Amino acid sequence: QSKKKGLSFEEKRARMMEIFFETKDVFQLKDLEKIAPKEKGITSMSVKEILQSLVDDGMVDTDRIGTSNYFWAFPSKALHARKRKLEELESQFAESSQKKEALQKSIEKSKIGREDTAERAALLEELATLRQKKEQLKAEIDKYRECDPDVVEEMRQTNQVAKEAANRWTDNIFSIKSWAKRKFGFEESRIDKGFGIPEDLDYID
Repeated sequence: QSKKKGLSFEEKRARMMEIFFETKDVFQLKDLEKIAPKEKGITSMSVKEILQSLVDDGMVDTDRIGTSNYFWAFPSKALHARKRKLEELESQFAESSQKKEALQKSIEKSKIGREDTAERAALLEELATLRQKKEQLKAEIDKYRECDPDVVEEMRQTNQVAKEAANRWTDNIFSIKSWAKRKFGFEESRIDKGFGIPEDLDYID
């Protein structure tokens, strides 16, 4: 029996997002490096790269608390980020199509009463480049349109759950601060400063 084909980069990204949406929790990198291979078939060595690409695209949020980085994804934000990216790609695609059409007309015009010229050759080369770019943009647009409707619906419905997850994390921070004050007699401002906790940290209404 042939070996199972590995996951593509986009499949890994989609499965990484599933971890956030299904658990509605906050993770450190080391947590995801353990969970992703076991539950989603993503190799632990590729977790960091996949996670960074999602952060770069605004799909996953990250923040540093003390010496650790934490990652989370709110479904509503991921949906808006995907929508903005799709709109941006469609705009680029439309612009590329218009330029291609203008070049095509220029080439047709240059054919009238002329043999092949350097100008026509340059136009044809630019047209070929634009065709390639147009195909690349179309492929990327299709990729962003391939969002499962069930996933989108899940993202809409879990807004409240995501908010509860954020509040649960806030509650954990307050609990740790309270324990540190009792255990070590630290002042709250000292704890906030030492662990990079914002002074206005509060629950989401």
